[in-house]
Amino acid sequence: GTLGALVAEHLVRTWNIKHLLLVSRRGLDAPGAGDLMARLSDLGAEVRIVARDIGDAAAVADLIAAIDPAHPLTGVIHSAGVLDDAMVPSQTPKRLARAWSAKAEAAAHLHTATADLRLGMFVMFSSFASDLGTPGQANYAAANAFCDALATYRQTAGDPGLSVAWGLWAATSGLTAQLADADLARIGRLGIKANSTDEGLALLDAACRHGHPHLLALNLDTRALAAQTTGILPTPLRALATAGGSGRARPTAAPGGQDSDWTGRLGGLPATEQHRLLLNLVRSHAATVLGHADPGVVHPDTPFKDLGFDSLTAVELRNRLAAATGLRLPAALIFDHPEAAVLAEHLRRELSPGGEVVAPTGSGMPHPVLNELVRLENNLSAVMVEDVDSGAVTARLETLLSKWKALCSPADDGNAVERLQVATADQVLAFIDNELGLS
Repeated sequence: GTLGALVAEHLVRTWNIKHLLLVSRRGLDAPGAGDLMARLSDLGAEVRIVARDIGDAAAVADLIAAIDPAHPLTGVIHSAGVLDDAMVPSQTPKRLARAWSAKAEAAAHLHTATADLRLGMFVMFSSFASDLGTPGQANYAAANAFCDALATYRQTAGDPGLSVAWGLWAATSGLTAQLADADLARIGRLGIKANSTDEGLALLDAACRHGHPHLLALNLDTRALAAQTTGILPTPLRALATAGGSGRARPTAAPGGQDSDWTGRLGGLPATEQHRLLLNLVRSHAATVLGHADPGVVHPDTPFKDLGFDSLTAVELRNRLAAATGLRLPAALIFDHPEAAVLAEHLRRELSPGGEVVAPTGSGMPHPVLNELVRLENNLSAVMVEDVDSGAVTARLETLLSKWKALCSPADDGNAVERLQVATADQVLAFIDNELGLS
């Protein structure tokens, strides 16, 4: 992999290591493997590149046993990793196993296979995901947390052990190549900036000298942290955010310098003004999550899905709004309330219960039934193919549509639009639930 190759060359150039055994699933068939071997050989190193699955205990045991006794193994660096991201409801045993095997199981096998050897170092590449938490990476975070714990276990037993939890490298690897602009923006809001190759290798050297079994190796911008609402940051970063890089704690506030006591702010205001203030809040946070500086790009009546929201950005928006308002909000918040105007009105009703309803049907606010259909569409879009019988879902939807058309046919009293407008949300949602077999 990218980082493995960079570290291998660093070991030869800087650490004066002259014998290397480089292991990957594809071995010499991996892209760039031949060039790397030639480059290291030119530097005076003897290099073997071997194809092995280090998630296989027997393969690892055979690999270690076959090392030439004339040049015994003196150190291990485990830098492999696999991503298989999904939100918790979509996590499966298969996804957990894929992330776990390459990272945690491999580390365990290397630990077991080298138990009787005198090693000078045993270094595992972990990730900030295990310390700070990253949306959609429960499996990856767990696998890295295992490595962190294994390093501590080894040191407690008197063996070398180090787990380096990396931030973001500027050098594009097989993992970071999958990051979209929105992902990079999300990481940037944590204050994590990409480190250069030289910075990363210097961090590795510093970590190996430090002595602690588990270290975060980050290019951390505390000023970027200070610009965030403290409540939405992972707990380990909150103290750094309040210091803002100055070393002195600063008072925290909601974005724009506004007080977070929304119940107090809304009290006594007309319902339309309450709605306007909360709509501005929703649009501002939605724009930030999407990486836009101008909240104007978030139109009040445009579905969040059409704006580019996915499961990860939906959770981040929920977290931001929960921190700003003090409300306990569900993870499916924007799927239940799929436009900014609808969501703002929901927040208003939560913060100011009993008030009049703003923008009723026919005055620019979508009918609740249409909102429910948008939520159904979002849910169907998020369903994994292997998790559902698509034929059964299609048949149910076609049956539902056929019955709805029959109910709204000209032979009935009123057309479809009239029936939709006079029906209550409970009536139509009960119909949908019954026809889809949900109740």
